[in-house]
Amino acid sequence: MKKRILVLCTGNSCRSQMAEGFLKFFDKNLEVYSAGTKPADKVNPFAVKAMKEVGIDISQNYPKSVDQFLNDSFDYVITVCDNAKETCPVFIGDVKHNLHIGFDDPAEAVGTEEEVMPVYRRVRDEIKREFQKFVKQIDN
Repeated sequence: MKKRILVLCTGNSCRSQMAEGFLKFFDKNLEVYSAGTKPADKVNPFAVKAMKEVGIDISQNYPKSVDQFLNDSFDYVITVCDNAKETCPVFIGDVKHNLHIGFDDPAEAVGTEEEVMPVYRRVRDEIKREFQKFVKQIDN
Protein backbone atom coordinates (compact mmCIF):
# COMPACT_ATOMS: atom_id res chain seq x y z
CA MET A 1 0.00 0.00 0.00
CA LYS A 2 1.34 3.42 -0.98
CA LYS A 3 2.25 5.84 1.77
CA ARG A 4 0.42 9.17 1.38
CA ILE A 5 2.43 12.28 2.20
CA LEU A 6 1.45 15.95 2.25
CA VAL A 7 4.22 18.56 2.43
CA LEU A 8 3.06 21.93 3.76
CA CYS A 9 4.53 25.40 3.53
CA THR A 10 3.05 28.88 3.55
CA GLY A 11 2.99 29.74 -0.16
CA ASN A 12 3.55 26.27 -1.67
CA SER A 13 5.82 27.97 -4.16
CA CYS A 14 9.29 26.85 -3.15
CA ARG A 15 10.34 24.57 -0.27
CA SER A 16 7.26 22.33 -0.29
CA GLN A 17 7.42 22.08 -4.10
CA MET A 18 11.10 21.06 -3.96
CA ALA A 19 10.35 18.50 -1.23
CA GLU A 20 7.46 17.07 -3.27
CA GLY A 21 9.75 16.80 -6.29
CA PHE A 22 12.46 15.00 -4.35
CA LEU A 23 10.04 12.59 -2.63
CA LYS A 24 8.50 11.59 -5.96
CA PHE A 25 11.99 11.17 -7.42
CA PHE A 26 13.28 9.07 -4.48
CA ASP A 27 10.38 6.63 -4.36
CA LYS A 28 7.82 6.23 -7.13
CA ASN A 29 5.63 4.24 -4.73
CA LEU A 30 4.95 7.26 -2.53
CA GLU A 31 1.78 9.27 -3.14
CA VAL A 32 3.03 12.83 -2.57
CA TYR A 33 1.23 16.16 -2.53
CA SER A 34 2.21 19.65 -1.46
CA ALA A 35 0.10 22.60 -0.39
CA GLY A 36 0.24 25.98 1.29
CA THR A 37 -1.60 27.72 4.08
CA LYS A 38 -1.64 30.87 1.89
CA PRO A 39 -0.84 29.62 -1.63
CA ALA A 40 1.12 31.86 -3.97
CA ASP A 41 0.11 32.55 -7.57
CA LYS A 42 2.84 30.35 -9.10
CA VAL A 43 5.82 28.17 -8.28
CA ASN A 44 8.92 30.27 -7.68
CA PRO A 45 10.99 30.33 -10.91
CA PHE A 46 14.27 30.09 -8.97
CA ALA A 47 12.99 26.92 -7.28
CA VAL A 48 12.11 25.51 -10.71
CA LYS A 49 15.59 26.37 -11.97
CA ALA A 50 17.35 24.92 -8.91
CA MET A 51 15.45 21.64 -9.25
CA LYS A 52 16.07 21.47 -12.99
CA GLU A 53 19.81 21.62 -12.24
CA VAL A 54 19.48 18.26 -10.44
CA GLY A 55 17.25 16.71 -13.10
CA ILE A 56 13.83 17.18 -11.47
CA ASP A 57 11.18 19.11 -13.38
CA ILE A 58 8.64 20.93 -11.21
CA SER A 59 7.77 23.50 -13.88
CA GLN A 60 4.25 22.08 -14.34
CA ASN A 61 3.48 22.20 -10.61
CA TYR A 62 1.23 24.89 -9.20
CA PRO A 63 0.50 26.11 -5.66
CA LYS A 64 -2.49 24.48 -3.96
CA SER A 65 -4.37 25.36 -0.80
CA VAL A 66 -4.16 23.03 2.18
CA ASP A 67 -7.94 23.43 2.45
CA GLN A 68 -8.48 21.01 -0.44
CA PHE A 69 -6.75 18.24 1.56
CA LEU A 70 -8.38 18.67 4.98
CA ASN A 71 -10.77 15.74 4.55
CA ASP A 72 -8.06 13.41 3.22
CA SER A 73 -6.08 10.83 5.16
CA PHE A 74 -2.28 10.87 5.15
CA ASP A 75 0.46 8.75 6.62
CA TYR A 76 2.56 11.91 7.03
CA VAL A 77 1.85 15.64 7.03
CA ILE A 78 5.21 17.40 6.98
CA THR A 79 5.64 21.13 7.49
CA VAL A 80 8.79 22.63 5.98
CA CYS A 81 8.45 26.19 7.29
CA ASP A 82 7.80 27.51 10.78
CA ASN A 83 4.78 29.57 9.72
CA ALA A 84 3.00 26.53 8.28
CA LYS A 85 3.83 24.58 11.45
CA GLU A 86 2.22 27.29 13.58
CA THR A 87 -0.83 27.76 11.34
CA CYS A 88 -1.35 24.16 10.24
CA PRO A 89 -5.08 23.54 10.21
CA VAL A 90 -6.78 20.62 11.87
CA PHE A 91 -7.28 17.75 9.46
CA ILE A 92 -10.63 15.99 9.48
CA GLY A 93 -9.11 13.00 7.72
CA ASP A 94 -6.82 10.59 9.55
CA VAL A 95 -3.21 11.80 9.83
CA LYS A 96 -0.92 9.15 11.29
CA HIS A 97 2.18 11.35 11.74
CA ASN A 98 2.76 15.11 11.86
CA LEU A 99 6.39 16.07 11.32
CA HIS A 100 8.27 19.35 11.04
CA ILE A 101 11.42 19.46 8.93
CA GLY A 102 12.19 23.18 8.69
CA PHE A 103 14.29 25.03 6.15
CA ASP A 104 15.29 28.64 5.53
CA ASP A 105 13.11 30.46 3.00
CA PRO A 106 15.24 31.05 -0.10
CA ALA A 107 12.63 33.51 -1.38
CA GLU A 108 13.92 35.94 1.23
CA ALA A 109 17.23 36.17 -0.66
CA VAL A 110 17.60 39.45 -2.53
CA GLY A 111 19.80 40.56 -5.39
CA THR A 112 20.59 39.42 -8.87
CA GLU A 113 20.02 35.88 -10.08
CA GLU A 114 23.74 35.22 -9.57
CA GLU A 115 23.36 36.34 -5.95
CA VAL A 116 20.16 34.46 -5.06
CA MET A 117 20.69 31.15 -6.87
CA PRO A 118 23.35 29.96 -4.37
CA VAL A 119 20.76 30.36 -1.60
CA TYR A 120 18.22 28.29 -3.57
CA ARG A 121 20.87 25.64 -4.25
CA ARG A 122 21.82 25.43 -0.56
CA VAL A 123 18.20 25.05 0.57
CA ARG A 124 17.52 22.57 -2.28
CA ASP A 125 20.49 20.46 -1.17
CA GLU A 126 19.35 20.59 2.48
CA ILE A 127 15.85 19.49 1.45
CA LYS A 128 17.33 16.65 -0.59
CA ARG A 129 19.49 15.47 2.30
CA GLU A 130 16.74 15.62 4.94
CA PHE A 131 14.11 13.95 2.77
CA GLN A 132 16.54 11.19 1.74
CA LYS A 133 16.90 10.44 5.46
CA PHE A 134 13.12 10.57 5.88
CA VAL A 135 12.50 8.09 3.02
CA LYS A 136 15.09 5.67 4.44
CA GLN A 137 13.36 5.83 7.85
CA ILE A 138 9.88 5.12 6.51
CA ASP A 139 11.14 2.28 4.33
CA ASN A 140 12.50 0.41 7.35
